[in-house]
Amino acid sequence: PTSRRAGLVALGALAAAPWLGGCARTPEPRVIQGRTMGTTWAVRAGELPRGLGADTLRAEVEAVLDDVNAEMSTFRDDSLITRFNRAPPGTVFAVSPHLAAVLDVALAMAADSRGAYDVTVGPLVNVWGFGPEGRRSEPPPAAAVEAARARMGWQRLRFDAAARTLTQDGGIYLDLSSIAKGHAVDRVAEHLRARGLRDALVDIGGDMRALGQRPDGQRWRIAIERPLPGTREIHTVIGPADMALATSGSYRNFFASRGRAYSHIIDPRTSAPVRHEHISVSVLHPLCVHADALATALTVLGPDEGLAFAVARDLPVLILLRDGERIVTRASPAFSRLFG
Repeated sequence: PTSRRAGLVALGALAAAPWLGGCARTPEPRVIQGRTMGTTWAVRAGELPRGLGADTLRAEVEAVLDDVNAEMSTFRDDSLITRFNRAPPGTVFAVSPHLAAVLDVALAMAADSRGAYDVTVGPLVNVWGFGPEGRRSEPPPAAAVEAARARMGWQRLRFDAAARTLTQDGGIYLDLSSIAKGHAVDRVAEHLRARGLRDALVDIGGDMRALGQRPDGQRWRIAIERPLPGTREIHTVIGPADMALATSGSYRNFFASRGRAYSHIIDPRTSAPVRHEHISVSVLHPLCVHADALATALTVLGPDEGLAFAVARDLPVLILLRDGERIVTRASPAFSRLFG
């Protein structure tokens, strides 16, 4: 879904990118790519299975992505989420197994993070100028923020996982931009596997999932950028094996007013953008839907509380902070074990 993260992700909400550098001539991956969710998508792979052409695969990937958008994009008037957000109280919607799975992950993350992660944050995202209602150049009036906050609360979401139904309680506005792109990465990866592709790197606007290895037999290599506005400097390169990576940051998508930067990442607990202006949080997980949600939750929690959250759950997490001219690195033990 084109949204506060996906629509402006090229500005830095997710700062990971494929790194295909090197001096020696080695077999390079085949690249199939396009645009979706306000950003770009790419599949890097070796030889395609017999009978599967690049054009066919591109069309199939785009069909998967369109299916995700049709359910989860707040920028589409005809999407299920938009219809839910605009529905009168008491309206019941049937949801697909895919959307039900996303909501399960989102609500579990909300509970585990004690509300630092909340997919009902949409009214605040919009009032701060990072949603489909348009941008802002200065903070919104306090009354507008309070009105938006009154519509929030993940505990209010009436989702019946067994029946796969979602009921509009009245004023609830879902924003799945912090998780839907990760889900889309997983959907594409699953489609590739079903089509016989065992080695590929799926990338949607910086959310990634590595399958197998590169054509040269090495691991896929992914760069994590420094949290520096206006630059694309590589901090480190990692080679995850059959894992997903999502990076959330507060340093690209923002507006400045009276000497302060206001990030697109909203803290549901304070109703305001996160205060740590130059931070990037990279999370690895077997599934990108979890990595995506975790990256946002840990960014909201901040460097200290976020790292403690990751350590307690043995999550591979890398936090980068700008301190003046320095970049401070904080890696969880699980990350150090993988890439130390």
